[in-house]
Amino acid sequence: MIVIGVTGGIGAGKTTVSGILKELGAVVLDADRISKEVTEPHKPAWAEIRKVFGPGVFKGDGTLDRQKLARIVFSSEEKKQELERIIHKEVISVIDETIRSMRASGFDGVLVLDVPIPVKRGFLDNVDRVWVVTSDDETRIRRVMERSGISREDAIKRINSQLTQDEYKKLAHETIENNGSPEELKEKVKTLYDSLNCHPSLH
Repeated sequence: MIVIGVTGGIGAGKTTVSGILKELGAVVLDADRISKEVTEPHKPAWAEIRKVFGPGVFKGDGTLDRQKLARIVFSSEEKKQELERIIHKEVISVIDETIRSMRASGFDGVLVLDVPIPVKRGFLDNVDRVWVVTSDDETRIRRVMERSGISREDAIKRINSQLTQDEYKKLAHETIENNGSPEELKEKVKTLYDSLNCHPSLH
């Protein structure tokens, strides 16, 4: 089994890259999706968020009001770190368990960990290669505005709340620039994916 970590700043296109890898036959574990699952009502992360942030960040039906919570954490570094700590712990536990069971079942394909924040524990210590997706700032701002329906100012704030692209690149075995067409991106990802089979050290 080869484990590839795909990461990159918001709006760079890491989720698109993971989608292409899935089409090519890889199994993808999406940390964003897992983080939504672990914050569903009465799951461990949900209970801890309620304890730390109070009932005000929940809707009437008990589900998390993600926009309200986002406003709080994007304006306070301390609260952002607290939320990340709560969610990471649960997400990492799901990732570790999945990797263990896939190894135990003899899976010998490519497993992709799609993670927005390249933490050491649970991500860097689990992957064989790190692929970082980058894109120029204007493109990222536009994508974040369109995807989240937010202002330019809020999009910039979200981008600035993460690592810089240079910090991401320092962790990369491979960097994928995503400034061209979807076809160009697909071609780059396919070339990298095909080259995995040429790495005997990764098997």
